[in-house]
Amino acid sequence: MSKTAETEGALETRGIEQVPDHERTARTRELFPTWVGANISVLLLTMGASLVVAYRLNLWQALVVAVAAPVVSYGLVGLIGIAGKRGGAPGMALSRAVFGQRGNLLPGSLIWVARWGWETINAVVGAYAMLTILHILFGLKANSALDMVMLLAFVVATFAISGLGINAVQRCNKYATCLFGLFSVLVLAHLIVDTDWPGVFARSAGSTAAVITGIGMIAAGGVSWIPSAPDFTRYLPRTASAKAIVGTSIGGAGIVVLPMVLMGAVMAVSVPDLASAADPVSFLGKILPTWIAVPYLLIALIGMLLINAMSMYSAGFTAQTLGFKVPRHWAVSVNAVISLAFGSVLMLAATGFIGSFIAFLSLLAVAFSAWVGVFGADMLRRTQYDGRAMADTTRTSAYWYRGGFSPAAVTAWATGLAAGLMFTTSAWFTGPLARNNVIGEYGLGWVATILVSGLLYLALPKPPVPPRAAATAQPAEQPESLGV
Repeated sequence: MSKTAETEGALETRGIEQVPDHERTARTRELFPTWVGANISVLLLTMGASLVVAYRLNLWQALVVAVAAPVVSYGLVGLIGIAGKRGGAPGMALSRAVFGQRGNLLPGSLIWVARWGWETINAVVGAYAMLTILHILFGLKANSALDMVMLLAFVVATFAISGLGINAVQRCNKYATCLFGLFSVLVLAHLIVDTDWPGVFARSAGSTAAVITGIGMIAAGGVSWIPSAPDFTRYLPRTASAKAIVGTSIGGAGIVVLPMVLMGAVMAVSVPDLASAADPVSFLGKILPTWIAVPYLLIALIGMLLINAMSMYSAGFTAQTLGFKVPRHWAVSVNAVISLAFGSVLMLAATGFIGSFIAFLSLLAVAFSAWVGVFGADMLRRTQYDGRAMADTTRTSAYWYRGGFSPAAVTAWATGLAAGLMFTTSAWFTGPLARNNVIGEYGLGWVATILVSGLLYLALPKPPVPPRAAATAQPAEQPESLGV
């Protein structure tokens, strides 16, 4: 990301306020390593393996899932990211213009809490990666004390990177992308030579419902980034290409998701008990030779650090929009402490990882999708945002609406969230409408959430774009096409 007055040093000091036009000098191509880095995780290998082990898909069906999932999820990431270059502010700050100053606290709180779970999952997987490396190199066996030490080390490193700000995250992403790409090629070459290919291709095809559900499972990771997309595009100039934002988002994610999911599907032939494993990482030490497994896990560990750093970076903004009167880098510490506490419970108490992880993903996607539907629909009518109104949380704000709420946005969000949950099936929760229909059978609760919330918001009477916003906002860019 190009350096600016606010980001020139190691520590980024800008919070949720609107970025001035003279500081918005970033380029769309810089989004590519951002979304590459957001997907450097061994969890993709685990999820690819679960397509075969849990969903009973064959390799060709796994290929369909691996192509479709990043196109769907990161296509939405790119589309919502356009709001960042329009408004020059983080996603949850821009959301005040849609939901109202008080109304924004509702989806903001849910998204913030959902991030706790996502960051906890990544922290636990990162700790397992370190434990696997120690076991391969030194024969150390995991125990409760060592588990907690590795988890603490991972969370502290994540906090250090995310606390520094966007320059540190972007710089680390560039190096991690190159290293991870190199060793992924080595892993792929090893699999080509060492895999029982007749056994891989002999697997029978799974159901169409399982394919679509698999797409939703892989896409859920991308969906979790959608509200954060403007956080990484707010330094782009207003004239930045909308198509380029969408294209680099899909390309950066797809170049990682596609091979990782397919490699996981191939590895599943050697780990049929993966679905019941408490540790989602150690199987790599059994499948890969040491000279590949150790550096690959080390690079993947860096990737997971960056993923959590990006998530906590955005979570700091969310905390500020919820009213925490602290600098962004201190707001990040709240999520760090929470992920450490929840991660300790998960590592010490969980008996199986994959089942719990898939259940979490299904609920995570619904939680984020309700906001996506409303915010995305609002983008069809709003091309600029008033930075002064976003920062003003009193009754004088142009985004105060009715008592601080936009009734249309809040109603559509709550209705979409309830509808999505009713059609969702997971190991933790099954909605009353999740049986005997295509939406529930195909795992499309999160899609239903987006459609219900978005269409209802378009149908309901909405407060007009405030005249003050139109008068004080920076000049809008030329009309843009959202087509890709």
